[in-house]
Amino acid sequence: MMKAIKKLVLGSALATLAMASTALADTTLNALFMSQAAYSEDDIKSMTAQFEAANPGVKVSLEFVPYEALHDKIIAAAGAGDDGYDVVLFDVIWPAEFATGGFLTDVSDRIPAAYTDEVFEGAWTTVEYEGKRYGMPWILDTKYLFYNTEILAEAGISEPPKTWTELMTQARQIKEKGLVEYPLVWSWSQSEAMICDFTTLTAANDGKFFDAGEPAFTTGGAKDAVTFMKATLDEGLTNPASREYFEEDVRRVFSNGEAAFALNWTYMNALANDPKESKVAGKVKVVSAPGVEGKSTASSVNGSMGLGIPANSPHADEAWAYISFLTQKDIQDDYAKLSLPIWKASYSEPKVMEGQEDLIAAAKESIAVMYPRPLVPSYTEVSDILQKNIHQVLLDQAGVDEALEAAAERVKRIR
Repeated sequence: MMKAIKKLVLGSALATLAMASTALADTTLNALFMSQAAYSEDDIKSMTAQFEAANPGVKVSLEFVPYEALHDKIIAAAGAGDDGYDVVLFDVIWPAEFATGGFLTDVSDRIPAAYTDEVFEGAWTTVEYEGKRYGMPWILDTKYLFYNTEILAEAGISEPPKTWTELMTQARQIKEKGLVEYPLVWSWSQSEAMICDFTTLTAANDGKFFDAGEPAFTTGGAKDAVTFMKATLDEGLTNPASREYFEEDVRRVFSNGEAAFALNWTYMNALANDPKESKVAGKVKVVSAPGVEGKSTASSVNGSMGLGIPANSPHADEAWAYISFLTQKDIQDDYAKLSLPIWKASYSEPKVMEGQEDLIAAAKESIAVMYPRPLVPSYTEVSDILQKNIHQVLLDQAGVDEALEAAAERVKRIR
């Protein structure tokens, strides 16, 4: 049934193309992707080559930029007329801003109703705002806890931690035995990467960003999250360079055998277990991020991303055909080593599960508890404020209460 539906959607898009003008023969789609995490550039190029082979006359010009540049590139291109992008990759935190700003096309009517139940609910939140869908979810992602089985075994630890308190206990044990200087490594640069870790810890502690429209991150679980982050640094359990690290830095340190634990996205599972990329290949396992006793059994942040059509694209039908191709189940199943599929049925497919059984088991638990960052039009400003103030805590430039109160006051002024 799944394949029949997908062929119908793609066929419908291609029928639209066939009815287009003869200029279609030299149609070029401009597509914007990110150059880190999730699908690799090689994977996207391979998928695109398959699409072009199936759609003669339609070419796709690919542009890859760091995640940190993706948002501003999309905004800047919104005023470029026909010279902008036809397909863009966007983060789960941007639909509110992009929808209210008129940057993305509402594609609700293009999506078959059957897809709603066939795709994970958490994936749909990636592209939705106020009841409308502004693209198809493509990257279903969250952060997992990766651990070095050899280091844990040498420390006399038989099981990975189930709570964040237990993680601290195990990290102390590993440090005391001198197995690594800093058992923990994180992506805590003043960036969205740090906010994703903060969100994971806030979710674990049953915290909130907002309550009745007012900042709620000065107390409760959010405050506990920042307090925990600072404590791991104060005890010498977290690598202090984490305060400047992005996700790829975390992968490098962990893959060099310099850390026992790391929080990172799905893509690290394959690369940390690849002998060409990692010194600890074969010694890496992954589980859901821990919970907090009495509050949660696991924690997770929604780090998913979608593919959408900018409102100024002159090739909406062709762009939708390309998006339909990239997001179909068969394609996602073929490229499931760096990014897991959005389709529920994929998780029983042998080619998806083979060689990453522990990741699939973790995903089934983590996807169910993915916690959203605030879905507000002003999210970029809110995140920037939190980044700056939380980072000051990690740098010993401000106390937890002082920093979070300052952040709340600034957020109130832009809301």
